[in-house]
Amino acid sequence: MSGTDDTRANASRSRAFLSYARADQAQAAKLVAALEEAGLVVWRDTLIEGGAAFAKTIEAALESCDAVVVVWSRTSVASDWVLDEAARGRDLHKLVPVSLDGTLPPLGFRQYHSIDLSGWQGNPAAVEIASVVRGVAAAACQTAERPSAAADARAPARVVSRRSVLIASAGTALAGAAGFVAWRQGWIGGGRRALANSVAVLPFENLSGDASQAYFSDGLSEELRATLARNTQLLVMAQASSQTFRDSRDDAITIAAKLGVAYLLDGSVRRSGEIVRIAADLIDGSTGFSRWSEIFDRGLQDIFAVQSEIANKVADELAATVGASGSGGQPIQAGGTTSVAAYDAYLRGRALYDLSADETSERAALAQFDAAIAADPGYAAAHAARARSMTAIANQYGQLSELASLYDAAIAAAERAIALAPELADAHSTLGYTLFQGRLDARAARAPFERSRQLGAGEATVMARYAQYCARNGRKREAAEAIRRALALDPLNPLIHRAAGAIEYAARNYEASIPPTRRALAFNPRVSRAHAAIGDALLMLGRAEEARAAYAEEPAVDLRLTGLAIVERRLGNGAAARSAMGGLIEELGNRVLYQQAQILAQWGDAEAAIARLAEARRVGDSGLIYARNDPLLDPLRDDARFADLLNRIGFD
Repeated sequence: MSGTDDTRANASRSRAFLSYARADQAQAAKLVAALEEAGLVVWRDTLIEGGAAFAKTIEAALESCDAVVVVWSRTSVASDWVLDEAARGRDLHKLVPVSLDGTLPPLGFRQYHSIDLSGWQGNPAAVEIASVVRGVAAAACQTAERPSAAADARAPARVVSRRSVLIASAGTALAGAAGFVAWRQGWIGGGRRALANSVAVLPFENLSGDASQAYFSDGLSEELRATLARNTQLLVMAQASSQTFRDSRDDAITIAAKLGVAYLLDGSVRRSGEIVRIAADLIDGSTGFSRWSEIFDRGLQDIFAVQSEIANKVADELAATVGASGSGGQPIQAGGTTSVAAYDAYLRGRALYDLSADETSERAALAQFDAAIAADPGYAAAHAARARSMTAIANQYGQLSELASLYDAAIAAAERAIALAPELADAHSTLGYTLFQGRLDARAARAPFERSRQLGAGEATVMARYAQYCARNGRKREAAEAIRRALALDPLNPLIHRAAGAIEYAARNYEASIPPTRRALAFNPRVSRAHAAIGDALLMLGRAEEARAAYAEEPAVDLRLTGLAIVERRLGNGAAARSAMGGLIEELGNRVLYQQAQILAQWGDAEAAIARLAEARRVGDSGLIYARNDPLLDPLRDDARFADLLNRIGFD
């Protein structure tokens, strides 16, 4: 009898999974002892039996526990193991975070209150331990309310499979693999309960029999996504994440689970001359059944009406699910056109711009945007695209003599887009971006950036630009909130993850800046500026040898040579440092005045560094947007000339 009672008592005790970094093992052991004395059953990796499959054992423990207690510290925020386990706990809605030393959780986890153990002396009766026990108990209640796996298995067996795409590419296949890894590791989707108003627009299949028409089907699906995203009652997955599944053979349930959305909008486009057939299918991600589908056979001149009709039908279907008002039968669009020729040129230009292959493709994209505007001068989206295109050309390929004219033209195009479509978030975001990077006017950029945030909460790119602007201006809270939103909207976009790392670095959270940057590289190993960003963080952490290895892997020559010039000097290799600096000047000259100033500041030559920054300001070097919180320029902070430079750029 007593044995039965003991078993029942043990079964009723809450079970906690403890996630911690190896360096914190001693403190973790004290926490385990205190929690067990308080009545919890605590699982940690020391309980894995010899010969057990390590990853499978941990996964099983995560799934079966009532709560995941994550121990944040200066060490654990950079641990891939801890981040993965924390993500799984968050997605299963049973995360209980604590902080050993007052370290803030990394981005993506700060919305959860973290129990501060920095003042805990090891007493099991302390209020901090009581708080952890209450957190575990609350999580246990939520776990008990969740439906079982057996209940989930009773869903209808029939699923709708994704169609194969006619032409696959190695780059897309790589992105698909990265998406799968990210899902498995808990970076996206996973066990997260999808919101009922969430939808991903998958790339529509080109059935025209002509691969050159892919720009049209891709553009149509992206225009639908953008139209839906303007409905503030919907949560729409961004383009980069949705595109990851272009070539996937997974069924609809699997894709929806990986993306963490409730619905998928799939379809195909067949264009023959002036006739277009569009098939659209709204699929319930939990069952695989079609919620709504329709085929439209129309003339090309009716493409805009069809686009609006599909968007409105989807909005109305999702609104019925969540009890919202839907579209009201009105087109949800801003900045569009009714000209088929303008629309076609715009889609061609965007395909070239997204390719971002070289200067030729960038200038070809600009030519297409100009053609779209020539066909319809009132096409606001084309004016905004023209502004971004000119800014990209100026940043990457512009000669010093043409920078001012390119930036002025970009600003004028963005202002024209706003005049034509005041509610177009992307136009405001583009204007802010161009004023900040082109004119180096942080004060003037603030108003359009703030307006873009108000209008573009559903646009990942808009939110990411806003986040980076805030980070550069020292507005840490706004930056963290905005990048968190961008990551939720576009969790598979390596550029968004890279931006998340940059935002942590700007806040001088160097250790925390490394994991999101590494995730960017996991999604796309060829992404630029990521290795150098990791090198910068490692350098600030005093890990110079590791920093040198990271810089050596950076594909962007300016950042690679800048990093090497600094780290080699720090390691006492003067000849190697001078060689890197000489190579930088020889290859890029006055286009990298800001980077030269970083090197000189780190070498201790403040006068030369200030001179380079003054020249950078004169020629409009966009690197100056980093100056306010760049730790590589810290040796100049007490110089009145440096303070004056920051003031003239408009930094607070």
